[in-house]
Amino acid sequence: MKGLKKKRRIQVILITVVALMLSTVIIGYAMRDGINFFRSPSQVAEAPPEPSETFRIGGLVEDGTLVRGQGETVTFNVTDGGASIAVAYTGVLPDLFGEGEGMVGTGNYINGVFQATEILARHDETYMPAEVIDALKEQGVYVDPDRPEGTPAHGGPTTN
Repeated sequence: MKGLKKKRRIQVILITVVALMLSTVIIGYAMRDGINFFRSPSQVAEAPPEPSETFRIGGLVEDGTLVRGQGETVTFNVTDGGASIAVAYTGVLPDLFGEGEGMVGTGNYINGVFQATEILARHDETYMPAEVIDALKEQGVYVDPDRPEGTPAHGGPTTN
């Protein structure tokens, strides 16, 4: 009787392990197209991704580069202060999209131009996506809009 209980317990454990492995594979397969990695313009310039890879890029729309083409095509450069990447987008832009503003785009990097399929912009005057803030902080160009005038970027008091 003892041997039978032990054998059943091992069978249940093996079935559970196989079921977990199978569910992990199915979830990974289902999400293969739904995972878009974020890259800053500096990362794209240093190591350009394959044209078939869909990813997200974010930064600030570079001043003086926003060109509204014929029809719905818009071109501009996105920068993080370290590098600038050309972006082309066909579609309707969000209302708060503009030069000097934060944006995140989804698409592919083809022949030196990021071909965006989706453009996201902030939803109010103060919001900026966390990925964009991190990329701008890495380049040392992020300015906190809530920081009082005269205080350093790290938030401590100034010394004179």
